[in-house]
Amino acid sequence: MPPDRSTHGPVHWHLYVPKLFTVLRRGYRSADFRQDLLAGFTVAVVALPLAMALAIASGTTPEKGLHTAIIAGFLISALGGSRVQVGGPTAAFIPVVYVVIEKFGFGGLVLCTLLAGLMLIAAGLMRLGALMRYMPQPVITGFTAGIAVSIFSSQVKDLFGLRIEHLPGDFLGKWLAYFSRWQTFNAASFALALGCIAVIVLLRRYRPLWPGFLIAVLAGAAAALLLHLPVPTIGSAFGGIPSALPVFDFPHIPFERTRELLPASFTIAFLAGVESLLSAVVADGMTGGRHRSNCELVAQGIANCASALFGGLPATGAIARTATNVRAGARSPVAGMAHAGFLLLFMLAAAPLMAYVPLAALAAVLLIVAWNMSEVEQFKHLLHGHWGDRLVLLVTFLLTVAFDLTVAIEAGVVLAAFVFMHRMSEVVSVESAGGMLEDEVDDLSGPELPDQRDQLPKGVAAFRIAGPLYFAVANRLDEVLDQFPVPPKVFILRMRLVPMIDASGAHALKQFVARCGKSGTVVILSGVQTQPHRLLLDQGLGNAANLLGFAEDFDTALGWARQAVAVPA
Repeated sequence: MPPDRSTHGPVHWHLYVPKLFTVLRRGYRSADFRQDLLAGFTVAVVALPLAMALAIASGTTPEKGLHTAIIAGFLISALGGSRVQVGGPTAAFIPVVYVVIEKFGFGGLVLCTLLAGLMLIAAGLMRLGALMRYMPQPVITGFTAGIAVSIFSSQVKDLFGLRIEHLPGDFLGKWLAYFSRWQTFNAASFALALGCIAVIVLLRRYRPLWPGFLIAVLAGAAAALLLHLPVPTIGSAFGGIPSALPVFDFPHIPFERTRELLPASFTIAFLAGVESLLSAVVADGMTGGRHRSNCELVAQGIANCASALFGGLPATGAIARTATNVRAGARSPVAGMAHAGFLLLFMLAAAPLMAYVPLAALAAVLLIVAWNMSEVEQFKHLLHGHWGDRLVLLVTFLLTVAFDLTVAIEAGVVLAAFVFMHRMSEVVSVESAGGMLEDEVDDLSGPELPDQRDQLPKGVAAFRIAGPLYFAVANRLDEVLDQFPVPPKVFILRMRLVPMIDASGAHALKQFVARCGKSGTVVILSGVQTQPHRLLLDQGLGNAANLLGFAEDFDTALGWARQAVAVPA
């Protein structure tokens, strides 16, 4: 690899150049602008009902969600380090935002969001973007699934139309309140919510390109209005949505309680950083680009500060909206900026009509969001993995649901570190008989030796991994394919020197194989030891279409590769 020149002045500042500037400098045509406008409109249609639903679920009014999507969404796209990232309020913030508003009021949330924004700016300036990728996969899956359960719990009230004046923020308190007010069950709300869920599911199955969320919400509003259903609406619950521009709003902020709000601020900053970079990685995989992680963190921080000062909610990159943006043909950050502009037009023009939207319809939208967040398949895969991964997953999940997201993340990361150290000690004890001093290098050790490279036929590449493939080094697999101007036809990954692999390493290896498949490259894994082989099969890697197989040794893999390149594509 070339030497790291990031310490030199001119190169250092390239880390913070927004992708918008890069795109415009390289040339931006009218055809690109038209395509970006179309993509921005498509994403705005998806984001409109989602922004209102997320704000209501967070314990505030629906226009707060729209203001967040408009202000933060515009700034994230304009200043960010991803070409197609779309930002706004997301479901991950719901549990922490609800609790902050309940304990400290909306002024406390403003202070939390400001502090989180400053933390994100500092993290970007200190170039900590790469560190965000070292989060263990069981921790991410655990708190994501826990958030999904928390979102479901928060929507039971509107799903069943229960009349509850004040809903507690904690999980147990919510369910006690539900059972105590079960006699207020509203059959019309429940039927309407089920109908909206059915519309979304059917549209995703038969018309996946249609805006299912918006269609379901419009159908629910039409049904409630035409059938005169006795269901709560945005108008009856919040008095409607003001059709006015977002204005600078600085409520009373309890600065004297800053120390108490620091844990929640850190949680918001952490979630914003992790989710935005995960979303940027997803966008890179769909477009073939590369985002600037530190620039993205700075943009997220500025956007959150601005959102707070205009009375908005925390914001981050939204994976689903970013994916929609890519599928709609977005070519530059202008698409994300256009999405914010269209949302502003929708709010100014259609705010009176939004008052007729039933809360049950928005609950249906969030239930689908919660199901998508739950990552059921990934959860099941991890439950079949190493006992340490299972422990980290379940502890993080249960603490997220029962207690607090901040506690869950802290406990999950610390527990993952202890489990990792225990597993490393086991590896060292097994191999302590000798011969491991030169092999215990946690790195991708580059191409094979010259005499081995001479054996490789044209179109075949081989790399060797030496040392354990765990969460702290798993992301280095991404750098391997970037070394090839033209993707090889066959890629042999030699793993005889990998004594152990964890869930994050297996996940990274699956993504590596999938990325090879997109470029038409078949993969052969050679010399895989017992523990990595078992875990990779448990994680479903054996089902990858472009995985030629697990070769016993390098010579066998080389024979398979020769056969593969000899067969026409």
